[in-house]
Amino acid sequence: MDNYMMSYISAGQSTISNIFINHYRQLGIDELEFSLWLQIYAQHQAGKAMIDFHQIADDLQLDVKQVYQVVNQLIQKNMVIIFSDKQKNGQLTDGFSLEPAYEKLQQWLKQEERKKKLSKTEEQVKQLFHLFEKEFGRPLSGIEFQRVHQWLEDDHYSPTLIELALKEAVLNQVYNFNYIDRILLAWERKNIRTREQVVESQKNRQRKKLQNESEQASNQSNNPLPKITLHNWLDEEEND
Repeated sequence: MDNYMMSYISAGQSTISNIFINHYRQLGIDELEFSLWLQIYAQHQAGKAMIDFHQIADDLQLDVKQVYQVVNQLIQKNMVIIFSDKQKNGQLTDGFSLEPAYEKLQQWLKQEERKKKLSKTEEQVKQLFHLFEKEFGRPLSGIEFQRVHQWLEDDHYSPTLIELALKEAVLNQVYNFNYIDRILLAWERKNIRTREQVVESQKNRQRKKLQNESEQASNQSNNPLPKITLHNWLDEEEND
């Protein structure tokens, strides 16, 4: 192994998430600040206790004063902190931490996730109103718009759950907002909040109906098998 390769290996390696590389601008720093932050990161990876400003100046071909200035900008932008730590013998030692940068990145990622969820919810609500108007065959009235918003904002029903309640009402051929409200209330009492829970509840209800009708057919073998009726949500409280 030649000296060049030995030098390459002995220099060590620094690994950093591509999230930092791709989104450092969203953290409020420019190219020079990011380049300098990477130099500080490399020194941190190498186990250095304090930032070597002169080494960074040499590596980036900058004036030391400029390095101090950019580091100060990074401190102000909460990308690095420099601190003094008092030892047991009373001596003060300087150090630095990149923890604020990671916390800042985490906050940005959480904000982006909230934005995505909000955008997705807004699109679901838009599609929900469109579905109501399609099923009802007409534009919704102002009161009906208000009723849907009440389900979303006051009752905290998800757009998916409201859509399922609408489909349940359409299946029963009842185009009535009060009927849909009773469906949602019935599901709330049973702590049904997801599509999977609705499907499971429907299966259980259907199995119960088939079982009851099978028992009736056994007791009245001379009578024809009764027709399976759809669920009447207006009688939900009486049946509970």
